[in-house]
Amino acid sequence: MASTYRGRRAADLALWAGTVVCACIIAVILLYLFATHVEFTLTGVATVAFVVFLVLFARLCRNPDTLRSRYTEETLSVASEMLEALKDGLTPESAQEICMRLIPQTRASTIAITDAEHVLACVGDLAEDFPAGSPIHTKATHYAIKHGIVQSFMNPLGVLGETGRQIQIPAGIIAPLKVGERTVGALKFYFHSSRSVNRTQYALVTGFSELLSTQLAIHELEVQEELTARAEVRALQAQINPHFLFNTLNTIASFTRTDPTRARELLREFSSFYRSTLDNSGSLIPVTREIAQTRRYLTFEQARFGEDRIQATFEVGDDVADTPVPAFIIQPLVENAVRHALSDEGALHIAVRVQASEHNALCIEVADDGVGMDDQTAARLFDASLPKPDTSSPQGGGAGVAMRNISERIHRFYGPHSFARVESTPGKGTTVTLHLDLSDSIFARGDGVK
Repeated sequence: MASTYRGRRAADLALWAGTVVCACIIAVILLYLFATHVEFTLTGVATVAFVVFLVLFARLCRNPDTLRSRYTEETLSVASEMLEALKDGLTPESAQEICMRLIPQTRASTIAITDAEHVLACVGDLAEDFPAGSPIHTKATHYAIKHGIVQSFMNPLGVLGETGRQIQIPAGIIAPLKVGERTVGALKFYFHSSRSVNRTQYALVTGFSELLSTQLAIHELEVQEELTARAEVRALQAQINPHFLFNTLNTIASFTRTDPTRARELLREFSSFYRSTLDNSGSLIPVTREIAQTRRYLTFEQARFGEDRIQATFEVGDDVADTPVPAFIIQPLVENAVRHALSDEGALHIAVRVQASEHNALCIEVADDGVGMDDQTAARLFDASLPKPDTSSPQGGGAGVAMRNISERIHRFYGPHSFARVESTPGKGTTVTLHLDLSDSIFARGDGVK
């Protein structure tokens, strides 16, 4: 493989040669002007030497910064490309892409990346001998992974490749890839000559390995965040389901005697409701789909209590209908209203509004005219730092669990400028508002929960 590093070095040598030639030409011209005889005079020789010295000195003074600037820019560009390649973690595909990007920037003849046991990718002269999927071949690599320290060798290392031939690796540098204190793989540079193993190459290998390790740690945190989010949704599901599962089944059972057609309809809706509940776990879904799931939930509660006892209206702006939101962000608010705001007599009116707000935000509002609550109880719903709600009071116990779950999720997904707020007056009703900052969400940045 042609090396960009070697190409840059050849270009630099050509530039130096051109500089020296130009200096000599200028010196000869000056020599001709100063010379008084055919033979070179002492003045002429001194002039030649002086001009060459001036040109070389000027070159030495300005060139290092120029070269360093160019090399730094190229290195940062490669580093950025490597981080992009690792956005989905350390895989054979990402390892191959990284090796391909690194080898032109170094003196290495071969670059390989491994996990803790196998080669993930190998690019360069020894690619056929160390193919992806083959076990780690060198003791130095095992040592670097086991102890988490950089290894280098400048004496020929004999290794049996996958092709069955005995290979002599003249020199190499092997750096561990780590996530925290755990070593998950290695970055390996092999060279044609021990002279290539210098401080520059050592710094490149260790620097790139630390950069890759940092990105791997970030990816693992993102994975853990996704798993945490999914676990929270599962916990919310577990909290929601028991409260109306058996009541709904009993309601359907009662309709089988009085209204079999209605019972069949409810049973089909119930099946769709739970299938959607399982399918949506940890997912982003359009606002309209979350609204549809909320309507299904209300269908069962209206069947249980009577359609005249629970009346709901939905208002969704056309410009936000397809906006993706985490599943189970509206339905629990409506369920909370049904469970805790419904009085012994009269109808409960619930109004759900989803509208665009200023500064690229989404406003979700669930209002009811139910029993309401005092300020202290309302303040506890979304604030985990306050004492747990009294389970004997309206909006207590389970409501607090569901509301805090929603509050934690919107802060994680939508950033610090998002919030959940509850306003309530005893005997008059409650309004819960979710303000979601779409511009600062993890979904806008492209690293949200899948």
